[in-house]
Amino acid sequence: MKKIIALSTIAMLSAAFSSASFAQATATQNVTLAVNTVYKIATSGNPGPLTITTGTAGVDALDAVTDNSTTYSITQNFGNTVKITAHMDAALPAGYQLSLGLASTKGTSAGTVDISNATSGSAVDVVTGIQRGADAGQTITYTFSASATAGPLASTSKIVTLTLTN
Repeated sequence: MKKIIALSTIAMLSAAFSSASFAQATATQNVTLAVNTVYKIATSGNPGPLTITTGTAGVDALDAVTDNSTTYSITQNFGNTVKITAHMDAALPAGYQLSLGLASTKGTSAGTVDISNATSGSAVDVVTGIQRGADAGQTITYTFSASATAGPLASTSKIVTLTLTN
């Protein structure tokens, strides 16, 4: 029994001395970290056609049509003064109105906003005070209306630009 204890003690001391005799080396690195300002906005696709087909007898305003089948998502880390603006590639003729509404959980929606005459030089605010972070799957609602006096409008495509900016 004394031999086993003695051999165990010698084995432990040998292990302790042999690991202490190994040489060690270290290296250091400087790592530079940064996060740039990020502004990202994306939509889920295009809305369906907005075609007015009816009205009420004796009323100049034809029945408006609405589409809320698309969504937008944003990510931004700039600050709490970020907003989304909207404009079209060209204004609509008089008597036709395209309105836009964007829902938001990170900012303040302006509600339904007329963008009929909003072009790149006159974009309108649709969401303001957007806080840092992400806002995903928020509803986009388009409403198209017209007056009977404006007459028919041949099928036309308009490009609506949503811009995330400060």
